Amino acid sequence: MRKFLALIFILALIIIPSASFSASMPQITSVGVIGNEHISSEYILHVAEIRAGDIVSRDKIQADISAIYNQGYFSYVDVDLRPEGGGVSVMFSVQENPIIDSINFSGNTLYSTESLMKEVFSSVGSVFNRNFFRNDLDRIQTKYHSDGYVMVRISDVQIEGGNIYVTILEPHVRDIIIQGNTKTKTYVIRREIKIKDGDIFNVVHFRHDLGKLQGLGYFEDVNVGFDVPEEDDGIVDLILTVKEKKTASIGINLAYGTESGMSGGLTYSDTNLGGRGINFEIGFNEGDEASYWTTLSSPYMDAKTFGWRVGARYLKYDDRYYYHGGRRQFEFDEKSLTIFAGFGKKFSNEDWSWFLTLKREDVKYDDIKNAIPGYTDELTPWDGVNQTVELAFTWDKRNPYSSYTEGFVWDTTFEQAVKALGGEYSYLKYWTQARFYASLNKILEGFADTEGPWTDDNPLLFAARLRIGSSTEDELPAFARYSLGGMNTLRGYNSRSFEGSNMYLGNFELRVPVADAVSLVGFYDIGNADDKFDWSNYHDDYGMGVRVKTPFGNLRIDYAHGEDENRTYFGFGEMF
Repeated sequence: MRKFLALIFILALIIIPSASFSASMPQITSVGVIGNEHISSEYILHVAEIRAGDIVSRDKIQADISAIYNQGYFSYVDVDLRPEGGGVSVMFSVQENPIIDSINFSGNTLYSTESLMKEVFSSVGSVFNRNFFRNDLDRIQTKYHSDGYVMVRISDVQIEGGNIYVTILEPHVRDIIIQGNTKTKTYVIRREIKIKDGDIFNVVHFRHDLGKLQGLGYFEDVNVGFDVPEEDDGIVDLILTVKEKKTASIGINLAYGTESGMSGGLTYSDTNLGGRGINFEIGFNEGDEASYWTTLSSPYMDAKTFGWRVGARYLKYDDRYYYHGGRRQFEFDEKSLTIFAGFGKKFSNEDWSWFLTLKREDVKYDDIKNAIPGYTDELTPWDGVNQTVELAFTWDKRNPYSSYTEGFVWDTTFEQAVKALGGEYSYLKYWTQARFYASLNKILEGFADTEGPWTDDNPLLFAARLRIGSSTEDELPAFARYSLGGMNTLRGYNSRSFEGSNMYLGNFELRVPVADAVSLVGFYDIGNADDKFDWSNYHDDYGMGVRVKTPFGNLRIDYAHGEDENRTYFGFGEMF
């Protein structure tokens, strides 16, 4: 009879509109929970709004049923209303989830089950909570995604009694489809993409590969698409679409000094000859310093593939000044022919590489004139043939997919002159060089406006180059000496103003964007080359420059103030 009356009461709550019965509804005499074995009633009821003494409200009871269910511990929640002491008791009926006996993973190959369990807070022996376990699955997925495996997902969760079975889907790359290339050979593009068929897709690694591909300069644009076949969502095809651009260009080089006058020349180059990733360059400079050269190289290398280069250069200097300690001694003519060939590849750690070069130089000095009284001649006794073997090691930690040069490069070179190969000299030279590139935007936040031309893609940049070298001989042949002076070393001095068997050099630049395509550069150069290592005997210069991005490359204009003259340079590309 009591159950029948309770049923009639519940039907009344459902049928009668709340507006007509709210004033006559009975008072709640007690609130409780039944069916719970492991979860305390206090914990369950702390989310309920109704309390003893309240008037019965259908909406509040329904909201409390939802709140209790949303705690995650229960597979079923209902309510039982019973007449009690002139009012009604509210008894929530719950059915707890099973106790966890085991958590099992399948499909995981990148991480072991033990590794994944470190992300799971749900423990064996506790009541299964679907909310907590959902968070556990989110942490597992976040682990994959933060490591670059963004396509990995939880594909299925099954609960059988107290056993939980989680299936992880790690999509594999089935194929890499390359399209849009008409000149560039497909293998030239494919070798830059280190992801192989069957690999699990990793967006961090793939972005790194795309950065290297775009850095080749062969393409205006590179787009990536993904295709997941309907019949198998565990695989993915990568579709790489490239838009090629012209890789052949003509460069112009101009230089002017208040003493040396004007000089300049042209260069024709193609960085993707025949679409095979081969660099070809031929060019000349005319003036007091004339040169003619051609090179052919395949710069790509990895742990299995050799890079290589061959070339020749003919230099002809008419009425050139010879300097000793920066002081002009006399004028002379110089002719030299250099032929070289080399090859190299990367180590298993591809940040490191080596390159071996064989070089033959044939140098002639003659026609000394306009000598100062008591002049020093440490030049003309040194002409002849020089045969060298050069071994260079490079550690390149630049960011390959940054829009600007970022990071550092360190290289060390050994050059051994060998008489046994047909040369006339024997010596060992060795030098090392480091180049640094760092954005200053974050350092200047709060002190300067970094939202204008100083963007993350075009920042205020500090660049530095440090170089030091020596040899086993106190006096090297003239053509083998370290040489400083000119547009690529000490900008405030004539070319080869300082020479010797020892050398140190520092170049420092602050590159300041003032527009998308224009930057100002403040620079300071310091160094010396001499037969003795004397750090106190140095030469320096300072100046300003302009960089303008053009279809032909980065136009460079530098004005440098040295000890004896001011020099202006025009050219393309950065100094380092």
